Amino acid sequence: MKKRIFCLLLAIITILSLVACGGETDTPGTQGTKDKPEITDGSWAVYWYLCGSDLETNGGFASTDLQEMMEVTLPENVNVVIQTGGANVWQNELMDPAKLQRWLYNSEGLKLLEETETANMGDAQTLYDFLAFADANYPADKVAVTFWNHGGGSVSGAAFDEIHGLDSLDLAEMYQAFDAVWPANKENPALELVGFDTCLMATVDVAAIFQNFSKYLVASEEVEPGNGWLYSGWLGELAANPDMEGDDLGIAICNTYYQGCEAVGTQDQTTLSVTDLTKLTPLLEAYESFGEEAFVAASQEPGFFAELGRAAAQSENYGGNTKEQGYTNMVDLGHLARQTAWMLPSAQDVSDALEECVLYQVGGIYRSEATGLSCYYSYNGDINDFNGYINVGAGTAFKHLYAYGLTGELAEGGDEYLASLDIKDLPKIVTLADMDWDGAPLDLNDEGTAILNLGPEANDILAGIGFSLYYVDEANDQMLLLGTDNDMTADWEKGVFYDNFRGVWGAIDGRLVYMELSFEGEDYNLYSVPILLNDEAYNLQVAYDFTAEEWHILGASQGLDESGMASKELRLLEEGDVITTIWKMASYSGDDEFQMYEAEEVTVTANTAFGEAPLFDGKYSMVFEMWDAAGNYAYSDAVTFDCMEGEIITTVYED
Repeated sequence: MKKRIFCLLLAIITILSLVACGGETDTPGTQGTKDKPEITDGSWAVYWYLCGSDLETNGGFASTDLQEMMEVTLPENVNVVIQTGGANVWQNELMDPAKLQRWLYNSEGLKLLEETETANMGDAQTLYDFLAFADANYPADKVAVTFWNHGGGSVSGAAFDEIHGLDSLDLAEMYQAFDAVWPANKENPALELVGFDTCLMATVDVAAIFQNFSKYLVASEEVEPGNGWLYSGWLGELAANPDMEGDDLGIAICNTYYQGCEAVGTQDQTTLSVTDLTKLTPLLEAYESFGEEAFVAASQEPGFFAELGRAAAQSENYGGNTKEQGYTNMVDLGHLARQTAWMLPSAQDVSDALEECVLYQVGGIYRSEATGLSCYYSYNGDINDFNGYINVGAGTAFKHLYAYGLTGELAEGGDEYLASLDIKDLPKIVTLADMDWDGAPLDLNDEGTAILNLGPEANDILAGIGFSLYYVDEANDQMLLLGTDNDMTADWEKGVFYDNFRGVWGAIDGRLVYMELSFEGEDYNLYSVPILLNDEAYNLQVAYDFTAEEWHILGASQGLDESGMASKELRLLEEGDVITTIWKMASYSGDDEFQMYEAEEVTVTANTAFGEAPLFDGKYSMVFEMWDAAGNYAYSDAVTFDCMEGEIITTVYED
């Protein structure tokens, strides 16, 4: 009913608008703004780049936000100029997926301005054409440009066009389009605010691009839930107070966004921040010094990369960064600075500069370490992804640092960079690929604890260590992988690691599941649990709260697309949903790869919960999993244990 009312309202408004225009759409004026006089009448304009993509096709989320906008009666001095496209289907009767359409919403309602054949909204030319059109025809004293769609962080950008192969606007394309309309000017930026109603775009690299064009940036470090910004909320506040400045509008966007998330129960992992881009330069300088100090430390002691990797693993990161969910390689800049302050004194300058330029933020209880802007860190060691970062990343130091850490070589211009730091030679980095730790032996102590002794070298090589748990069914020649965890004690100085396994595992309503650790923190851990939800693939997001000693189901998401696009919908479980638990299965005797295995079905009830359940009777195997900062992995020998009526008997596996 809600959708039908919206569609009818849109149709009536458009018909009335066309009648008022003599049956024709408005003719756009001449594009280009170079000689346009400055406007100082207190007016506002929002230029809304609305790329619907699969969010609109499958869920009608763009139509919902348009409906929210139309709940607001705007004053005469506020205009919203909208471009729609990029979706195979629009869940209303006005927007035409075969057309690129431009709309005006103002005090008189919604009006179609013009339409053309579809064009790729992930292309710089399409963005430029819209911005130039809006600026030439609907200029204002204060202008905000907002993007609506998926986001993928610094490398993948935003505005993934579903019609054109999910092509997106990367940061270089955004810069090109904006600069062609409003020439870059850090001292006097043309725009009041740039906002991203998308995932993962509150990054230091995004901020560095838009400080040339805007006073303020509003964006999320984390994946946004499908409800997104609350347009009736922040536009309502702008309508009530059109004299507000960009920072006040940004704060209104943040507050109403969080209120909207609370209303539908998606607030626990939300982030949204307002960055004062006029104060960004000290942060960029501190970030560059931070990277330079890290590079010098790495040149003196290559084991630095292992320590940095362990710090990054314990820093809040966004978009998943697991094998199942994919890797965005985005980590909170302030949290990473705090985690490395003991070895990099310049980290404090980063924290201080962040506090100065991030003027406001909101966040959920499981994003408590967020400081407003994220930065790039290569969690997966993927060279192609890193090459994408080189093209858009802010500063120089971290590009050379990561190039050295991942490849042992420097990026282009590396020789000059070394000379500028008065560094003659770089030592060879020792990685897991250089060690003979695959199949490393395990020992058992008298209590049945498995022990891996690698020696002090581990401290300089390993970025992390955990364990994988398997159920072994020799009779049917099967092994089932239940997932990974980090419940172990690590003596990094000696390189000795002890398992703390207690014979229990994650479960939904008592059914054991496959789960991956996605974040290990001081107050909580986050896990990703692959499931089928009503026969559709999702990752259930689960938190374990150390203080309350409780598990919480946060919702289900679909992770990253191959294009780097982050799923925006956080799907809350509903009574009657059918969850199919997933394990990974391979043959016990062969070398075949693990494949997804559908285990059990669970029908969601009002009491459905995640928790720990004892392992069922049978034989299990545990393997210590090691990884380094370059993305190399090694696996120990196994320990096996038999579980019988809750009692566990452990033995060391021998080939």
